[in-house]
Amino acid sequence: MARSTVIAIGASAGGVDALHDLVAKLPEAFPASVLIVLHVGAHRSELPAILNAAGPVPAKHATNYEQISTGQIYVAPPDHHMIVSHGKLRLLRTPKENWARPAIDPLFRSVAEAYGPNAIGVILTGYLNDGSLGLGEIKRRGGIAIVQDPDDAAYPEMPGSAAAHVALDYRVALSRMPRLLVELVNGKEGKEAAMPNKSSQPEADSPTIDGEKFDRPLALTCPECGGALHKSENGTIVKFDCHIGHSYTGEVLASAQFDEMERVMRAAVRILNERAEFCLEMAEQARLQEPDAAGPWEAASKQALDRAYKLRVLVEQDWLMPETFGAMSGRSSRING
Repeated sequence: MARSTVIAIGASAGGVDALHDLVAKLPEAFPASVLIVLHVGAHRSELPAILNAAGPVPAKHATNYEQISTGQIYVAPPDHHMIVSHGKLRLLRTPKENWARPAIDPLFRSVAEAYGPNAIGVILTGYLNDGSLGLGEIKRRGGIAIVQDPDDAAYPEMPGSAAAHVALDYRVALSRMPRLLVELVNGKEGKEAAMPNKSSQPEADSPTIDGEKFDRPLALTCPECGGALHKSENGTIVKFDCHIGHSYTGEVLASAQFDEMERVMRAAVRILNERAEFCLEMAEQARLQEPDAAGPWEAASKQALDRAYKLRVLVEQDWLMPETFGAMSGRSSRING
């Protein structure tokens, strides 16, 4: 059989169209297994039906403890990580990784461990950088690392991150990827040169605003559960894990932190609005007993509304989001397959 027996594919934003176009050009008797993770969260997924309509290779949602067969496409079902263990597929509701379940990294890590040099990892269009660590593990164990050319991707961050952090074998446009996969599976294609990695940047000092220094926190906490995060480095990728098992790359953690910050600030706006309304009701009640007693309640209501407005303006301002372009560093380095 073919040199590479398992192809693991990860996609996020824009992934449905990309996967449709890729699968449409695979041959009917494709001598490999294809394992796909698309970031669908807990939402209903119609991806297997879309892929079945696109091309001749049958597609289905994976089932727990299912034996992996050649010539079959397996899709991670909603809200479950899909991994490979002892030649079978496992579906797990373990903690989210990179703010996602299903996530790409768990599949890629397990495929790297199970198949070593007989594994191909593919990163398609998507936000941030889920899959970069897993693709690096496939490469480390002798497998083949491929990304969709970021210039060709609807959302270039995810393949761009992999290109910046993994010594890729191929970086190709989506239209060329089906033929490349067929050639790799049939053992007709060799590896290409590796890409250089980017070096990490030094940490910033504690900020000082209006002459007042803000002490740095003793620990970063998990946006999912609030547990302390442990920082580690895997090559050029910074990773954070909590003791519960939630795992983030640096860019995904920044995005998750921002979402949590926005949620908390909008909740504060709601509470301030509720306080303003409550104080008005108390003012009316106080006025029935003693007219002058309503004044403090009315002042408190006005104060709450004023601060709610200021906080709403603050949260709706444009924010600097380095995580949305940091993954694209190194895009000038290219490999053409």
